[in-house]
Amino acid sequence: MALDHINDQRFSRQAMQAEYLDAETEHDLALAWRDQRDEVALHRLITAYMRLAISMAAKFKRYGAPMNDLIQEASLGLMKAADKFDPDRGVRFSTYAMWWVKASIQDYVMRNWSMVRTGSTSAQKSLFFNMRRVQAQVERDAFACGEELDGHQLRHRIASEVGVPLRDVEMMSGRLAGSDFSLNATQSAADEGREWIDTLADENSQGSDQVESDHDTRALRRWLLQAMEVLSERENFIIRERKLHDSPRTLESLGRELHLSKERIRQLEAAALGKMRKHLERHGEEVLALLL
Repeated sequence: MALDHINDQRFSRQAMQAEYLDAETEHDLALAWRDQRDEVALHRLITAYMRLAISMAAKFKRYGAPMNDLIQEASLGLMKAADKFDPDRGVRFSTYAMWWVKASIQDYVMRNWSMVRTGSTSAQKSLFFNMRRVQAQVERDAFACGEELDGHQLRHRIASEVGVPLRDVEMMSGRLAGSDFSLNATQSAADEGREWIDTLADENSQGSDQVESDHDTRALRRWLLQAMEVLSERENFIIRERKLHDSPRTLESLGRELHLSKERIRQLEAAALGKMRKHLERHGEEVLALLL
């Protein structure tokens, strides 16, 4: 870590000693890169404005990212700007490049802030980087007016100030409240402290519930097979094709196979279900509801 800090300082000093480009030189270098892909011109252009990229990167240190990573992202943004810059538009490269540098750094910060994706829209991204500043301003204004805002009122005013839904402010407040931590971390410093993962509810069925469910399923299957024994061979075939397959067959397709009309197949199906219902009545109405 100390070596990284020394390297950061050395790199920053080198960037500060780079040449300053006047508008004409900057334009010529940008043209050479755009039209001739002159890498020497690109290197000179990037080096001249690296000091601005480093200055922008330093503004994001408060988000906890290593400075050398921020500088690297700033450099990538600077290179993207050089690749997309049109020198014929009459805009200085430094002005154009700062947007790309800032966007590159912001994307890096948000990608590494949390394992949970944060700020999927431009409005949420703006909220992420401005929420603390806006909150401080709202609190100062309220204090000046003698108001005492509770948490809900504060978040509501922030949402109104930034122009985002209240739910976005509430979500971002949680994301900014702290970084991720392992579910295997203990809840206390004690050696026998319970891990956080132990507090999660098990979504799977309990053993006793699973045994009871398996028992009921076997009983229902047995009663269903017994009920189908009272059907004729043709009725049994119709019920199996219409009720016991993942993709039930249509009345029309069964009619073609059995050389019967669609209406006749419907009548046979209804009669077969009536027989089964009568046989299953001995097991109660709940069984009828489950099977038919």
